[in-house]
Amino acid sequence: MTTQMFGQRVKRNEDPRLLTGKGRYVDDFEHGAAEVAFVRSELAHARIVDIDVSGALDIDGVLGVYTHEDLEGDFAEPLPLLIPSPGLFAPKTQYALALDEVCYAGEIIVMVVAHDRYIAEDAAGAIRVEYEALPVVTDLEAAVKPGSPVAHSDMGDNINGRVTEEKGDVDTAMAAASHVFQWRFTMERAAAMPMEGRGIVALYDKGEDSLLLYDSTQAPTGVRGGLALLFGLDPDRVHVIAPDIGGGFGMKVIQFYPEEVLVPWASRHLGVPVKWTEDRREDFIGSNHERGQVHDVRVGTDDEGRILAMETTFLNDAGAYCSYGLIIPIITAAQMQGPYKIENFRYEFRNLFTNKVPTSPYRGAGRPHAVYVMERVIDKVARELSFDSVDVRRRNFIAPNEFPYDVGVTFQDGGPTVYDSGEYQRGFDVLLEALDYRGWRERQREARAEDRRLGIGIGYYVEGTGIGPYEGAAMKVLADGSVTVALGFSSQGQGHETVFAQIVADELGVAVDKIKVTAGDTRRMGYGVGTFASRSAVVGGNAVFKAAREIRKQAAEVAARSLEVAPEDLVFEDGVISVTGAPDLSVTLGQAALISNPLRYAFGEESQQAVLLAQKAYAQSDRPLPEGMHPGLEAAEFYSPTSGVFAFGAHAAVVEIDSDTCNIQILRYIVMHDCGAVINPMIVEGQILGGVAQGIGGALYERLAYDDDGQIQNASFMDFLIPYATEIPVVELHHTETKSPLNPLGIKGVGEAGTIPGAAVIANAVSDALDHPIDSMPISPLDVFEILHGGA
Repeated sequence: MTTQMFGQRVKRNEDPRLLTGKGRYVDDFEHGAAEVAFVRSELAHARIVDIDVSGALDIDGVLGVYTHEDLEGDFAEPLPLLIPSPGLFAPKTQYALALDEVCYAGEIIVMVVAHDRYIAEDAAGAIRVEYEALPVVTDLEAAVKPGSPVAHSDMGDNINGRVTEEKGDVDTAMAAASHVFQWRFTMERAAAMPMEGRGIVALYDKGEDSLLLYDSTQAPTGVRGGLALLFGLDPDRVHVIAPDIGGGFGMKVIQFYPEEVLVPWASRHLGVPVKWTEDRREDFIGSNHERGQVHDVRVGTDDEGRILAMETTFLNDAGAYCSYGLIIPIITAAQMQGPYKIENFRYEFRNLFTNKVPTSPYRGAGRPHAVYVMERVIDKVARELSFDSVDVRRRNFIAPNEFPYDVGVTFQDGGPTVYDSGEYQRGFDVLLEALDYRGWRERQREARAEDRRLGIGIGYYVEGTGIGPYEGAAMKVLADGSVTVALGFSSQGQGHETVFAQIVADELGVAVDKIKVTAGDTRRMGYGVGTFASRSAVVGGNAVFKAAREIRKQAAEVAARSLEVAPEDLVFEDGVISVTGAPDLSVTLGQAALISNPLRYAFGEESQQAVLLAQKAYAQSDRPLPEGMHPGLEAAEFYSPTSGVFAFGAHAAVVEIDSDTCNIQILRYIVMHDCGAVINPMIVEGQILGGVAQGIGGALYERLAYDDDGQIQNASFMDFLIPYATEIPVVELHHTETKSPLNPLGIKGVGEAGTIPGAAVIANAVSDALDHPIDSMPISPLDVFEILHGGA
């Protein structure tokens, strides 16, 4: 008997291939291709005076050296704006090759193509660029001041966008509040740092006037559409494959990075395959960063710590360009209220250009900033009013009977932010019980008596997931009863080959290992949006469910005609369609596919049997298929959500700080999460554990340090710290299930759940241990030293 697969801890279908070295990444393709090296700006802001490429052209093996003047048409224009956000009034995007001004150290000026990467790098090193240095701005607070240096010489200031929104009446509520507090919070820059950097292999076929692109991207169909437009090709002539991808975390979504345009351009221009693989230095200075906000917050409360009004005015660091529009600060603003009922709320943000690497969403995407601010506010209110922060949270939670709950501000998709479901108090109780909160408070009192610094921190979040506009799935049953599923979005480790197979297995009664899921190939599935924003399971999963249900309907119709029963009398189990109560009266799923289209599989004994069954059906009803049904068991279905769905969770940490070394040790880390119905608990837990590691990294280690000249001071793993496995504690996971009423499967996203509250949890724990505010993140042992010894 087939066991229900949805909700089971099924081992990943993709793991045997990946663990035995059979995975294929972009760098594994086309080793005979010409290769690319780039000359990138050494200065953060400068006018290009002259480019001397003669030294490169003299090197044997160089196929071409290109500057902006070699580009033509749309290729010579600024790259497309991906998200034209309302409130964005200076939507600057960069040129594929810099025109006459560079605005961050790392911006591409020259492309060199050669027989191999070694020659290309040597040639790039022989190119001389003469600069006229321009004033540099890197600090957000300096960037917004009148008279500040401007990141772009043709602008009068650094503000490229501004949005303000209010619900309720903040001023009146603030005036009536018993207590009004004001604080500033800062979160510094970080970056995704996936194991595999970006990479592209382009093969332009002049005879076919077509383009094949292997791209380490999270959104292959978007790349296809954009390149088709740039090259003036029908989309069907652009074939994009995102093979196995070694992590992305959001930074591989953006369309386009300059390299994604230049490499295929070079392939068409030279008539040869062309390849570029990003090295780690390029990843630091050429791939987008994130985080980077400064918040000024004002909060009004009653005597019990209930928040009556809140406003935040904040600055967001766009870097040198803003191809992603205002999406990061919009997400921050939309989800700042978290699980709390705040009836009067106002925000205003300004998005600022700086002479730093551009930014785009990185795992969490604006939410870590929001949760950090909100959860620090909760802890600081509790401290000011002499309450336990646990009690302040409980007094402010949205109640279960208040759902759907309108947050009162605009969501990232342009619609209202409306929480579909949630039980925040129940989840909080699960967290506190798992932590043994009261027990640790008693241990903390004992530790302080021994002059030990123990701290407890909590962070609660709500995450909007499953945004549209759509995803699709193309599915078919083969003659052997196996099922193929093609998706228009790619995986970077999320386990798509397994979780979507589990959905299909339940609908069609087929073993998971008989279902082959392929993703990221635009020839197999030409339309999709992408894997980001915790949306694949919600949107893609429901598309898979719809396609599987349609095939089940088709198979039931075919089998019913062959077996002379009604479709509703059939059972799908173990790859067999049988009659309820008469299991010997059956056809296999593969036979049903053959019956529905016998000429497609006109070979073998099974095919002959299927033809006989089809003939029997013809004799009974003139045709084996119902009127209007196409031959073959195939379906392509799309799912378009009406709105996002909102997952939630809370993390807790216990830390101890060594007063001598100032080291921060995490003694316990507890996670409570709720992502609705869970397809595969093992994969969900893996997603969360990885996210927690990134959250802790962002809280304690990962800080991209810029100097006043716009140079990154730690652009290598020698200097940029990420946590080792030894620095990540054992994470204890607990799950509650509040299904979403807005999609058939009741699921919510989980991809960013582990990362979002990391900074908030650690900041609150360290603040509790030191009895000192932690209002800037990340925090290092040096910061602790300065607090303990009077430096802060």
